[in-house]
Amino acid sequence: MGALAQVLSPLAGLTGRFEAALMDAARLQQADDEARMESDYLGLKPTEQAVLSRMLEQGPRYRPYDAEALRSYREKTGHPVSAAQAQRALEALRQRTPPFVWKSARGEYALEDAAMHRWFEKLAGAGRWPPLPPQGTLPQEDD
Repeated sequence: MGALAQVLSPLAGLTGRFEAALMDAARLQQADDEARMESDYLGLKPTEQAVLSRMLEQGPRYRPYDAEALRSYREKTGHPVSAAQAQRALEALRQRTPPFVWKSARGEYALEDAAMHRWFEKLAGAGRWPPLPPQGTLPQEDD
């Protein structure tokens, strides 16, 4: 919608075909969105990154507290992660602005923005998941 509004703006100075201008604006918007998602992901605590990564990898099969999930969190963070720590990480992901995670009334979790899954698939398909900071991995404090 942002790309459409940009192209339709009288200030856009559109000189070529509308469709081409819209596609160019949409590609730029997608690149900006992906850069923001990467920056936001890299700003998370390690446990939050592990929980979000697992959620992205599992999609609708995601179960936050089963033994396999806790093992995955441990592998990603390098230390044991309890169910309570995973729950705090999920809550932190829900409280972000904008939120990364949505929780149903039945206690099921899902991504708030479907574009994040497309971003994950693109990086994973290129062998670049998880994203790393430009200077490499730095030790971080966690909960």
